[in-house]
Amino acid sequence: MKLESLPPGVRLAVEAAQNKKAAGITVLDLSGVAAFTEYFVICTGFSTPQVQAICTEIEGLLHKTLGRSPEHREGHRSVEWALLDFGGFVVHVFSEQARRYYDLERLWRSAPKLEIPDEPDGASSSQNVNHSSFEHEPFSDEAVSSRPLGGRPQP
Repeated sequence: MKLESLPPGVRLAVEAAQNKKAAGITVLDLSGVAAFTEYFVICTGFSTPQVQAICTEIEGLLHKTLGRSPEHREGHRSVEWALLDFGGFVVHVFSEQARRYYDLERLWRSAPKLEIPDEPDGASSSQNVNHSSFEHEPFSDEAVSSRPLGGRPQP
């Protein structure tokens, strides 16, 4: 799977996420695996404002360029996770901890995957995030849900 072969909306969602320095951008092709959507776009934001900015940028670019708005939104004001459902594709913007916990790449491991390299000047390079860190650390429901709105664990 190549970025150029993806539908325009998916490519624009990836571009918008890159514009806001999202890390670990991954596209899963669910067309042969799931009936509810064809693609997942998954990425990581490092703070509540960044998660919100990524979502706003994706919505704005898709509306401006294709006249498309999400059919459904979840968690847009959340610290941990936001979802934008455009019908043919769904965008998931996670905090680092929530991405490890939900681990959609493992859940949908049979789907073809395209990993977009992080921008060298983006937040991801300064945070030293790599895809393997999203796969191995177990988290409990309590660890994900007990974090305060500021996004930092309580001492």
